[in-house]
Amino acid sequence: MPLFFLHPHVVPSLSLSLPPPSLYIYISVCIAEYISSRAEGKKEKMVEKVIAKWNCSGRVVEGPTNPMVTPLLTDLYQFTMAYAYWKANKHQERAVFDLYFRKNPFGGEYTVFAGLEECIRLIANFKFTEDEISFIREILPGSCEDGFFDYLRGLDCSEVQVYAIAEGSVVFPKVPLLRIEGPIAVAQLLETPLVNLVNFASLVATNAARHRFVAGKSKQLLEFGLRRAQGPDGGISASKYCYLGGFDATSNVAAGKLFGIPLRGTHSHAFVSSYMSPDEIIDKSLQSADGSSSCEDFVSLVQTWINKFQLSNSLRGIFGETNQSELAAFTSYALAFPRSFLALVDTYDVMRSGIPNFCAVALALNDLGYKAVGIRLDSGDLAYLSCEARKFFSAVEKEFGVPGFGKTGITASNDLNEETLDALNKQGHEVDSYGIGTYLVTCYAQAALGCVFKLVEINNQPRIKLSEDVSKVSIPCKKRSYRLYGREGYPLVDIMTGGNEPSPKVGERILCRHPFNESKRAYVVPQKVEELLKCYWPGSSDEPREDLPPLKDIRDRCIKQLERMRPDHMRRLNPTPYKVSVSAKLYDFIHFLWLNEAPVGELQ
Repeated sequence: MPLFFLHPHVVPSLSLSLPPPSLYIYISVCIAEYISSRAEGKKEKMVEKVIAKWNCSGRVVEGPTNPMVTPLLTDLYQFTMAYAYWKANKHQERAVFDLYFRKNPFGGEYTVFAGLEECIRLIANFKFTEDEISFIREILPGSCEDGFFDYLRGLDCSEVQVYAIAEGSVVFPKVPLLRIEGPIAVAQLLETPLVNLVNFASLVATNAARHRFVAGKSKQLLEFGLRRAQGPDGGISASKYCYLGGFDATSNVAAGKLFGIPLRGTHSHAFVSSYMSPDEIIDKSLQSADGSSSCEDFVSLVQTWINKFQLSNSLRGIFGETNQSELAAFTSYALAFPRSFLALVDTYDVMRSGIPNFCAVALALNDLGYKAVGIRLDSGDLAYLSCEARKFFSAVEKEFGVPGFGKTGITASNDLNEETLDALNKQGHEVDSYGIGTYLVTCYAQAALGCVFKLVEINNQPRIKLSEDVSKVSIPCKKRSYRLYGREGYPLVDIMTGGNEPSPKVGERILCRHPFNESKRAYVVPQKVEELLKCYWPGSSDEPREDLPPLKDIRDRCIKQLERMRPDHMRRLNPTPYKVSVSAKLYDFIHFLWLNEAPVGELQ
């Protein structure tokens, strides 16, 4: 049956270069849809739609990660507008929409673009089910004609083209992140889900990048926010886009499975307080790391090390008797995970109990060839406690001749944010890793990015949206966007030009103008020119299509882009605004159209 679907007698007028054989598996899924469109005039169109879903690397674009992302994930007025377009026979008119934001978040001067892959997944699989069409029929007025629902039944994105900036790029206000070209009704139906998929993704990726900038390159950043995130999807999305923005790992197991993000975690205070004494440990044996021997009583080995600490001249004054239930918990955890032992040391008292108990277990593991990972501090003065813990580790290394023990890892958590990371840096600390949750994943400092989706052209006629607030005036027409670099390799300015204007050239002077302020302008002689918008969804056209890279590649791109930015654009306090401009021709056209569309007042 699938082979028949592409038989030359079925599609005699199509000259197809067939994709790899695995496409037939996908086509077989489409047979039911093919049968429902048996009319002769629809057969070739159906095949074109199938081929349009096949990307350059020879695989079908999978559906959205979240099954709730369907064509119904939109606002009601998108359907009322779609019906009005259809009723007026405007629904097939060719439109161009820009998706962009107006202001950088968190008081900064840059944003990280994220969410593109999920947008393309939606577009590639955009199709109404019969159940969804029945629901739309119920919510719209009874006067809506049946033909509209037949139109929805056959609707997909095969006539839509999507141009976008590469995901993980550093981006700036007003420059389109995505340009959507296609029939106005379907483009309108895409507005809300696309804005939704980009808005939070870009916001949380930017938040993660800002935390990375403050923490520094050498520190490990762990996302611990699932329990405080806004629902399951908020948690999954935050884990994905924090990793994209520069975090190293997550505690979110589901995100680890879905996206291949490294997982990190240890135990909670509940695990420590669940133990009463070492007597609760039944199986006390532990095989050595190389398997050559076995310790039959690991508990006693740990106690031996506690006794050595108490007899040590250099450590004697730091603590007396440690909490034995905590020691039992640490010992039990080490028996379970000897190769990845990391202990939460602040359940009772960090310096008088947690640290010496950890060290006793860590050195017992060391005797058997294992190396403990480190400790986690979840309360108290993190700067002071981390420094004291480091001193204790160094003293143990010196006293007992354990190479590298002074560099044992120290992780800090406890409601960390940008400000606390900055304060720790100023105070001086010995933290190696940060576990960050609430303020990161909820984007506590700013609720939303504020992306918008504006019509800029219809039927080749540029359109503009005016406002008394100049920041809300849209930049009309189908545009191209470029990033111009200077001699030092830093980006200097982003410039938008009309779609038919020649591209800026390396070494040639170009006038860059502020879109709305006539006095702000500058000549730039670029040393490198990068076109920003590339085709990520060509529909049924023949235009080459960019691949969707793996998440790790997007993360690497993000890190490299951030490193390429000029430091004064990146700093936390009073960053220098990055310049976004338009060409001289586009500037003149914006203001011509503005005057043409704005009504002239009359004074009496």
